[in-house]
Amino acid sequence: MAATHSRIPIWSVAAPGLGLAAYLLLGKDSVSALLLGAVLIGAVMAAVHHAEIVAARVGEPFGAIILALAVTVIETGLIVSIMLGDTPAPALVRDTVHAVVMLVLHGLAGLCIVVGTLRHREQEFRVEGTNAFLIVLLPMTAITLVLPNFTTSTPGPFYTTAQLTGVALICLLLYLAFTFVQTVRHRDYFTPALATAPAEPPTARMTMLALGLLLVALVAVVLLAKAVSPSIQLAAKALSAPDALVGVIVAAIVLLPEAMTAVAAARANQLQTSINLALGSAVACIGLTIPTVAFVAWMMDMPLMLGVSPGGAVLLALSFMMAMITYGTGRTNLLSGLVHLILFATWLFLLFLP
Repeated sequence: MAATHSRIPIWSVAAPGLGLAAYLLLGKDSVSALLLGAVLIGAVMAAVHHAEIVAARVGEPFGAIILALAVTVIETGLIVSIMLGDTPAPALVRDTVHAVVMLVLHGLAGLCIVVGTLRHREQEFRVEGTNAFLIVLLPMTAITLVLPNFTTSTPGPFYTTAQLTGVALICLLLYLAFTFVQTVRHRDYFTPALATAPAEPPTARMTMLALGLLLVALVAVVLLAKAVSPSIQLAAKALSAPDALVGVIVAAIVLLPEAMTAVAAARANQLQTSINLALGSAVACIGLTIPTVAFVAWMMDMPLMLGVSPGGAVLLALSFMMAMITYGTGRTNLLSGLVHLILFATWLFLLFLP
């Protein structure tokens, strides 16, 4: 979360209203789609910004929950809008979750480490905190993206309704257990290794204003996602890109605000904050989005293709092995950051040339 909130920026006030106006006024041609996409990104960033203000006011554990819920609404809105569109997308949840994991473990982690080490040479973080993230993220990823390929109750990378319900509950329980540890039991595991002066919380008036703007921004995001989703799919087809690219775009939009904050924190020598934001986004993505989308799929009688390809499973295993090595020492260096970025580029390359 942001270090201080002395005022609400004008752009974060204008973005939600502009998003609603754009949804009502713009048509469905290609130019309008580009404008709607730009406004959607602005609305996403405004929603996360206002959620951070509310979270800073209420403190933990409710602050972390509010921020996670806001990000989940954004991600779920994007996923469900595309799933309910004219073109079926049973693999969208898998592609989005897979993209979030790879973006966080390699893309964002590598970028934060490189930015931080170029400025500070080496950076420190708390091993206990990063291990806690990986302890829940690894089983979440395995049961969501790998295990469906090996179950026998139904053919292919699908779960039965009963299995999907069980997996959704497991993801939710893992997230709740992690939230308890992060915000109550072992809060010190996630505090920066380098202490900073505590920031003054926002006023009650500012918090109420931010809460209202958050609700408007979330409505704008969901409506804009519904309007933009057909264009995203059409653009991917026009470029002869793989279907998984749609999931990558959704993941990138959702992670953009937190990614900007994480990189800024790494540059300010607060790598622990970067790790909390990055890995926390992945944990919330699976722990909250999977149960929500599973419920929507059950209500709409839609299939969910969850299992990744064998090559994708190998890269996931390599990703967690690298994460354990990187986060197992309590210090980072330039080499580890560069390796993560190279592995991220490898994943993108194989996405287009499987």
